[in-house]
Amino acid sequence: MRWQGNRQSDNVEDVRDAGGGGGFRLGGGSIGLGSVAIAVVAGWLFGINPLTILGLMSGGTTQEAPVGHKPPADDEMARFVSTVLADTEDVWRAKFRQSGQTYREPKLVIFRGATPTACGQGQSAMGPFYCPVDEKVYIDLRFYETMKSRLGAPGDFAQAYVIAHEVGHHVQRLMGITDKVEGMRGRVSQAQGNALSVRLELQADCFAGVWAHDAQATRQILEQGDVEEALNAASQIGDDTLQRRSQGTIVPESFTHGSSAQRVSWFKRGLQSGSVNQCNTFEARDL
Repeated sequence: MRWQGNRQSDNVEDVRDAGGGGGFRLGGGSIGLGSVAIAVVAGWLFGINPLTILGLMSGGTTQEAPVGHKPPADDEMARFVSTVLADTEDVWRAKFRQSGQTYREPKLVIFRGATPTACGQGQSAMGPFYCPVDEKVYIDLRFYETMKSRLGAPGDFAQAYVIAHEVGHHVQRLMGITDKVEGMRGRVSQAQGNALSVRLELQADCFAGVWAHDAQATRQILEQGDVEEALNAASQIGDDTLQRRSQGTIVPESFTHGSSAQRVSWFKRGLQSGSVNQCNTFEARDL
């Protein structure tokens, strides 16, 4: 991925030296790829059923957020995520402008171990996640090593896809989709709530593809093998793949993020079309 020398976002807060708190959950509606690492880490190391963990989407208490600062200039991984965030800002700012709206940029918080958020206590074991309450993306950069060594998803464009997916949840927030889904979730069964979560996650995958399409069209960021890296990452974090890896069986009704094939398909749809209208998973008959 061609990212060196490109603009870096000013919306990055480094709180790695602020310390974190206890607790082993995140609540208040946090959503995203976050359940990936916790399913792997908790399921493999702590003996916790990943199906239970993958469904964590409510509860938690608001705590005072630590004061962040700009990441060190010599931190290459921080520069990388800052650059990717800037690129998503450029793409979505243009998309919103085309529809007569103004894009409100999210913040990206780099933390280590644990950090309080407006959605509750965040843990690095949850992987990257988006909190719609404070409109911030949270990431412990050590997750990228988890992607490479445990999930079998290496590569810088795979890492960029992670950021783009979480920003996709922010776009859903601005479009009013997140609130609608949360409102519906309280009126349906657990299985139906899981199905809503799947559609929300697949749409965020599609939005990540839309970002990649427009970034390539305007800035030619892709190098050979990049698309394959992102598609592999999407495949490795499918619910069926994670369940098969952690417990040996697949329970489709418990899916909250979608199967590997579905995640790949919706990312490709956004990548190939570059159209937000092509990402309406909620009206799609077949996912």
